[in-house]
Amino acid sequence: MPVQIFLASTLYGAATLAAGIDAGSFPPAGRRILLTSDHAVAAEVTPGLAAVPGFAALRARFDEVLDWNRVVEPLHPSTWAPRAEDVPLWERRLRALWDLGEERVELVVESLQVPPAQTLCRLFPGAAVDVYADGLMSYGPTRFRLDPQLGMRVRRVLHLDLVPGLEPLLLTEFGVRAELVPAESFAKVLAELSEPAGPTALPETGAGKGTGAEAGTGAEAAAAGPALLLGQYLSALDLMTPAQEEELHGEMVRGAHALGHRELVFKPHPSAPLAHCGRAEAEAARLGVRLTVVDSPVLAETLYRRLRPALVVGCFSTGLLTAATLYGLPVARTGTDALLARLTPYANSNRVPLAVVDALLPDLADAEAVRAWRLPDRAHVRGELAGLLTAVGFTMQPRILAARRSAAEAYLAAHLTPRTRRYFTRRRLAALGLPGGIPAPLSFLPRSPAVRRVLRRALRRVRRPVS
Repeated sequence: MPVQIFLASTLYGAATLAAGIDAGSFPPAGRRILLTSDHAVAAEVTPGLAAVPGFAALRARFDEVLDWNRVVEPLHPSTWAPRAEDVPLWERRLRALWDLGEERVELVVESLQVPPAQTLCRLFPGAAVDVYADGLMSYGPTRFRLDPQLGMRVRRVLHLDLVPGLEPLLLTEFGVRAELVPAESFAKVLAELSEPAGPTALPETGAGKGTGAEAGTGAEAAAAGPALLLGQYLSALDLMTPAQEEELHGEMVRGAHALGHRELVFKPHPSAPLAHCGRAEAEAARLGVRLTVVDSPVLAETLYRRLRPALVVGCFSTGLLTAATLYGLPVARTGTDALLARLTPYANSNRVPLAVVDALLPDLADAEAVRAWRLPDRAHVRGELAGLLTAVGFTMQPRILAARRSAAEAYLAAHLTPRTRRYFTRRRLAALGLPGGIPAPLSFLPRSPAVRRVLRRALRRVRRPVS
C-alpha cells in the first residue's frame, strides 16, 4: 500500500482532511503522514499548526506529523521551489529523511498553483495527486496555467459543500472530477475541536447560551446569543489598508448594534495583531454595547458550536458559509461592494469568494433582508449562481477556461443588470468581446482580437467610463 502525504497549513484544512479520512474518501495506506506548513511572514516565531488549540483531536488520524518549515529552513515555504536539476537530489533526500524507501507515494495538497503544494508535487514526480479545498477558492478557476504534466496527475478535487449544489471550477480544464467531503463527517470533526480545552476556554457572554435564532431587534436580539464578528486580516493580502480594515470592523459593530444586538464577540484572524481590534472596541464603547475579543487561535466553527450566536457577520470569510450551511445560523455580509469595486488585478483569486458571498448573503445594513434570509435551493444555485460564477471565472481566466466562453456569453446576454454588473468591469468585458463591454451601437462588430484592440484604444481616447 502507498504512503499518503497530506499537506496542511491551517487547522480548517487539517479538519477537512480528518473528515475525509473518517468518511473513507482516501483508500487504505501503509502510512499516513501529515506534513504541516506555516505560511506566516515570520514563521520562525509563529506557533505551528501542531501547537494550535484543537490539533491534538486530529492527531490520531495520522501515523506521523512532520514539519515542512524545518525541512526548507531558513527559506520560506511559500516562496521556495527547487531548481529542475535538483529535483532528483531532493526526492532522494526526502525519502531518506522520512524513511520512505522505494514506497509508492500519494500526495494530498491544497493550493496546487503555488508553493509549497506545487513544490512538493515537483519533488515527487511519480506521485498521484489529490487536491483538497479548505474554503471558497475551489469555486473559482485555477489561478495560473499549470504544466500539463502536473495537471494531468490530479485525480480529483475534494471540497466541502459550502454552497449546496455549486460545482467547483478549480482544475476543470484538466477534466478533474469534484468530490464532496461529507458534511456529517466534517461536523463531527468540528465537534471534537470544540471540546473545552482548559487554558483556551472560550469567552463567556451575558447571552452566550442562545439558540441561534434569527437576528431581531431590541429584546428579541438580546434574548438570543451574541453577534459574532469575523475578522480576516485583509490588509495582509493587500486588499485594503490597515485603516480601511479597522473601519470595516467598526462597520460590523455599528451594523450589529443597529439590528439590536448588545452582546458582541469579535474573532480576529489568528495572524492579525490585536491592534486591529481597536476601532471595533472604540465603536462598541461609544454605542454602549459589550464587546468580547477572542484572543486564542480557535476556529470560528468552535465558537458557532459553543456560543450559538444569533448572527454571524463578516466580509467574505468562508466562515460565513459554514455558519449558514453546517450550523443553520443567520449570517450577514458587509464591505463586499466596496471591495469588489477596487479589487485588483481583475484576475485576483479573491474575486470568486467575494462574488459568492455578495450574491448569496444579505447586506448587514438591510435589516429586513437579514431577518428574511434563507439558503437558496439547489435549483437556484445550479442555475443563476452557477451561471454567474462561470461568467466571472471565464473573465478572470479566459485562456484557462476557454471552453466556458459560450456559457459566459449566454449568461451575460441574459442576466447583466445593474445588480450583476458589479462583478465585472466594462473594460474586461470589452477586452474579451463579451456582452456588456462593447457599447450597443457597436455590438455588430466581429469577435476579433484586432478589432477589440482598436476598440479599446478608441474607448481610452474618448475617456468613456470603463468600470
